[in-house]
Amino acid sequence: MLCDGLKEEGKKYGVTIPWFIMTSKENNKETEDFFKKNKYFGYEKDKNLFFFIQGELPMMDTEGKILIGEDGLVKLAADGHGGIYESLVKTGMTKKMKEMGVKWVFIGGVDNCLVKMVDPVLMGIAIDKGVTVACKSVVKANPNEKVGVFCKRNGKPNVIEYTEITDEMAEARDKDGELLYGESHILCNLFSVEAVERMGKEPLPYHVAYKKAKYIDKDGKLVEPDSPNAYKFEAFLFDAFSEVDDMAILRVKREEEFAPVKNSDEAGVDCPKTARELYKKFYKID
Repeated sequence: MLCDGLKEEGKKYGVTIPWFIMTSKENNKETEDFFKKNKYFGYEKDKNLFFFIQGELPMMDTEGKILIGEDGLVKLAADGHGGIYESLVKTGMTKKMKEMGVKWVFIGGVDNCLVKMVDPVLMGIAIDKGVTVACKSVVKANPNEKVGVFCKRNGKPNVIEYTEITDEMAEARDKDGELLYGESHILCNLFSVEAVERMGKEPLPYHVAYKKAKYIDKDGKLVEPDSPNAYKFEAFLFDAFSEVDDMAILRVKREEEFAPVKNSDEAGVDCPKTARELYKKFYKID
């Protein structure tokens, strides 16, 4: 789906749009094998399609002890989507972008099948406003929707993740009755290459996520927990927004650009089934 959109836009402008895909050490081989099996969907590996691996951070148990993985080494987990800046710089991807004449980079999530990776309107707004970062938003469906929201923190652009916003803030409304924190960050972001390089110079702060993780105990036995038992640390892409004084935000229609997959079909929301329905409705597929 994502590749079809890229190629369609490329035909419109008579170019092949370079595609950079961030993987983790855990899924890199599987991802590359999948692309190879599908003949890279018409792209040419290392010419206009590039894979790069994000960083990792140690996991620890509830007592603050580092976990040991099945390989007998410190158990590591991918460092979140915020690790993309540092990874792009360290793997030489930003250098490659400059060599190819790329000036703007769209960074989006793979879990949104309606993501619009090539949008001249978003780029035009960024250029017109003289900013190096531009993002898209949709109006929050309700106070409890599990999405981060745009805000300003210490006078700088920022996003509050849904796990870190208070109920009072989530439910606050302005004089018109609209949610005060109602502009959802949907992981649709446009950056100048220079901004990516600047943001990749220093590591971002880490956020904690409580996850289920296999590990080797002190007796050398493999433990496979039934519920969350460990903490992983993640960087969030939007924490780098504080590096700029201003940014542009373009509100788009949810039904046109936001069909996320974050849960299993059993949840009934933001799952493969709902995303498929939104995709078919948007493209008028029976």
